[in-house]
Amino acid sequence: MNKNIVREITPLTQNDCFTIFSRVKKEFNFPLHYHEEFELNLIINAKGAKRIVGDHIGEIDDLELVLIGPNLSHAWFTHQCKTGDIKEVTIQWHRDLLDEKLLRRNQLSFIREMFDLSLKGICFSKETIQNIYPRIVSLEKESGFDSVMALINILHDLSTSRNLRTLSEIGFNSDFQLNFNSRRIEKAFEYMNKNYDRPITLADISKLVNMTEVSFSRFIKKRTGITFIDSLNEIRLGHASRILIDTTNSVAEVSYSCGFNNISNFNRLFKKKKNCTPKEFRENFSGTRRFI
Repeated sequence: MNKNIVREITPLTQNDCFTIFSRVKKEFNFPLHYHEEFELNLIINAKGAKRIVGDHIGEIDDLELVLIGPNLSHAWFTHQCKTGDIKEVTIQWHRDLLDEKLLRRNQLSFIREMFDLSLKGICFSKETIQNIYPRIVSLEKESGFDSVMALINILHDLSTSRNLRTLSEIGFNSDFQLNFNSRRIEKAFEYMNKNYDRPITLADISKLVNMTEVSFSRFIKKRTGITFIDSLNEIRLGHASRILIDTTNSVAEVSYSCGFNNISNFNRLFKKKKNCTPKEFRENFSGTRRFI
């Protein structure tokens, strides 16, 4: 983790199940940071503010709800927001609030999958937020066992909601391990993450998992929703984003060190994914890092 990204020690103790903060403010002033805990962040009336989650940068609407997984860097910045009356509700809970064995039960499978995806950051749809935010706000008034059950109910409903989207890339967060319930997919992703800087072909991965190229192409698309080459590019772009933030290496050096042999192709893929060039991406981050 970059030394200029603050590691936050949250006030959550081992005796707590979760903590919730609510505040009304005129601007965002907390630096880019990360922490061990999960975080669900609801922001109301901050249209035009900038959201940074991992290597994702975006401008938010008047309703914002994002789930952040452990050790994923994140922050919101005032940017173009001019409302001056921002409401923010933040819920944080330990990684082991729900035991791993419990999460593997069928009834909690959707929550487990959502937790896996949260290591990339999850942004929920406006329709979902409108339905769920009164319950998040009212959670402040709950206490004891009822509050824990209310939180779990909220998490379950979020996990089954429609049109959620992930924000950061796979390679950016070293904690990221998607659970596709497939040893072959896990083995393929593990290999690509370790060897992203080298040439990797479909033939290499197919041989690794003992499948034909045609079978593996269909298999990875069915399990992940994207093709082999898109998966590989996403991993490489995640690592490239990390290097752009952590070093002063030139864009060409970053491109080649992440397995892209053609800098024009790297720039094109990067802009398609991030809506900005690698240079603009680095400049966006340089203005947000500070020591506290």
